[in-house]
Amino acid sequence: MKKRCSAAEGNPTNPTNPTPVHTEPIATAHTDAPLIVLVQPWIHDFAAYDVWAHPLGLLLLAGILRRHGYRVRFIDCLDRFHPEEAPADPKARCGRGPYRKAPLPRPRGLEDVPRRFCRYGIRPNWLQAELKATPVPDLVLVTSMMTYWWTGVAETIAAVRRVWPEVPVVLGGVYATLCREHAEANCGADRVVPGQGERKVLEAAAEMTGFSSPPRFDFEDLDALPYPALDLKRTLASVPLLTSQGCPFRCAYCASRLLQPRRRLRSPASVVEEVRYWHRDRKVEDFALYDDAFLVNAADHALPLLERLAAERLPVRFHTPNALHIQKMDRQTARLLHRAGFHTIRLGLETDRSTSRRDLDEKVSEGQFESAVRHLKAAGFDGNQIGVYLLAGLPDQQEREIVDAIRRVRDCGVSPILAHYSPVPGTTLWQKAVASSRYDLDADPVFTNNAVWPCRKEPFSWSLWSRLKALAAKR
Repeated sequence: MKKRCSAAEGNPTNPTNPTPVHTEPIATAHTDAPLIVLVQPWIHDFAAYDVWAHPLGLLLLAGILRRHGYRVRFIDCLDRFHPEEAPADPKARCGRGPYRKAPLPRPRGLEDVPRRFCRYGIRPNWLQAELKATPVPDLVLVTSMMTYWWTGVAETIAAVRRVWPEVPVVLGGVYATLCREHAEANCGADRVVPGQGERKVLEAAAEMTGFSSPPRFDFEDLDALPYPALDLKRTLASVPLLTSQGCPFRCAYCASRLLQPRRRLRSPASVVEEVRYWHRDRKVEDFALYDDAFLVNAADHALPLLERLAAERLPVRFHTPNALHIQKMDRQTARLLHRAGFHTIRLGLETDRSTSRRDLDEKVSEGQFESAVRHLKAAGFDGNQIGVYLLAGLPDQQEREIVDAIRRVRDCGVSPILAHYSPVPGTTLWQKAVASSRYDLDADPVFTNNAVWPCRKEPFSWSLWSRLKALAAKR
């Protein structure tokens, strides 16, 4: 481990009186400062598609590290715009598109699934070349997302090890948080760090590099955090936007409370400033809103922000891949969303099981869905802009229930989007999922893959999947 002195770049900042870091989102570290390489791993799955996807947490950590004097590099195993790729159609250089893929053997225990299993992302030799072209770092940070993608994480870490065998590797992210013991035993990292990493990353970096830097802002203040280091990406097709953290709901199928236990808000002024920066200085036109509960307490947060965005009149588009809460969608909110430049609206209906709805969530009551759609259409959104997530594959869920939900959405003139259920350890629904599955979900997160319909005793059925997909796509 290299021993280094404390950070000298810039002036130490009192966390109770932070410097306005958003006016200088890119800081320059000393050339002798520790180098930390941050890696987004490959995906191993039966299906994967880039829908406004960004390693937001990882790039936020990169911004924090850079702000504290570290040198940072980013390696993206999911880079759709890698220089070795064939030149893309300029119209395709946006926040959505297919990943490169290569067939892999199916994971042990899933050999009977009649679907092709693949590695999604850049070719292994491209990653190896990129690692070899990068100066040997002092530390490697790897993120993780879906728990059932852990084999892609393990392959990525193994590839890093082959090039930099002596460099410590730390794993964080969703899989590291929800399945810590499994990750420690299987992923190959030197350390697994669960939970929110904003403050932990500095502690781990100081311990493993010998370089210390006093906090330069209040980590509890979301407005004080630096921007995610999106400038490290080769192509910035869109920007992920986070205006709040956490969600007050306790939905039985959702991991939000496990990953973000507290709800925290940014000020509308700081969000508008960030949008202005990425559009003005980086020419970004598409922004994906990643909030889990954007419309909760809307009068104190979402509505003032939407009013400010509408007043800016920026030629940008906003998208809501994480879905908006239906019960919060009134006429005023719908109008402000339209005026502010929201282009893709996603609503979280999840299920039409009114008789057992309270066992799953308390987000929608009778008639609220139809009311929300009416408000959105009256505000100027057309049916093609409004998509509605419906959970498919819940424990004990019958095909008839999914069909009825699809038809209910179609009857409102908007688009149903099937969101296949993946059991999440630690959630209320987990034990019911375990009992309903043909797999031992506790044995390996790979069995929770939503592509195999894990909460059914019967084997995967192409006919069921095709029927539902065709019905959802029917015009």
